[in-house]
Amino acid sequence: MLNNRDIVINVKNLTKKFGDFIANDNLNFEVYKGEIFGFLGANGAGKTTAMKIICGLSLPTSGELTVAGYNIYKQQDKIKANIGYMSQKFSLYEDLTVFENIRFYAGIYGLSLKIILRRADDLIKKLGMENMRNTLVRSLPLGWRQKLAFSIAIIHKPQIVFLDEPTGGVDPITRRQFWDLIYDAANEGITVFVTTHYMDEAEYCDRVSIMVEGRIEALGSPQELKSQFDVQDMNSVFIKLARG
Repeated sequence: MLNNRDIVINVKNLTKKFGDFIANDNLNFEVYKGEIFGFLGANGAGKTTAMKIICGLSLPTSGELTVAGYNIYKQQDKIKANIGYMSQKFSLYEDLTVFENIRFYAGIYGLSLKIILRRADDLIKKLGMENMRNTLVRSLPLGWRQKLAFSIAIIHKPQIVFLDEPTGGVDPITRRQFWDLIYDAANEGITVFVTTHYMDEAEYCDRVSIMVEGRIEALGSPQELKSQFDVQDMNSVFIKLARG
């Protein structure tokens, strides 16, 4: 296990209320540098609310939270500058080309033109998209678009990248290729915080948390959780928790 200096997300007693409704109920967990951390839960479990708070897009009702070393209450701008984000819905501009999307988002992240041009070339080459450089994004298959969106989300080399169900709707082969990109990012020291509804993908994570009705009911490596619940796969773990 990594030591304390490697903690990049530190959540203590985090609670989020909407009136009398408790969306997040006293959450406590840590995420480490270079870790692939799966954040799972059924629809309505509270994971999207928690992710928005951790990304600096919303404030908790109470609790403590630091992301990349920055305080959620006082340093939201610093947090946003040190993370990447890929939403569940496609987040690139379909009427721009592959290169134009890279240049646009890299500019938003504050990279200089010299760095943008170099990283754009590296990104396009790594993805094998040399012949698609000037292709409109709307013309790309979904799998290519998702891989491009992920690569752009980390073009500024953030400490953490948040992925909200990034492989929804793509075929199994493309999903596997997408996870190869995730492994590459983690090997470069980028922490990957991912939600997914594919339980086989939970097996790919270093650790997994599972939320039920606003609370974290399980947290550990896939092997630890399978042993704890005496089952053969993560889907069975999820079903046991969902059924109480």
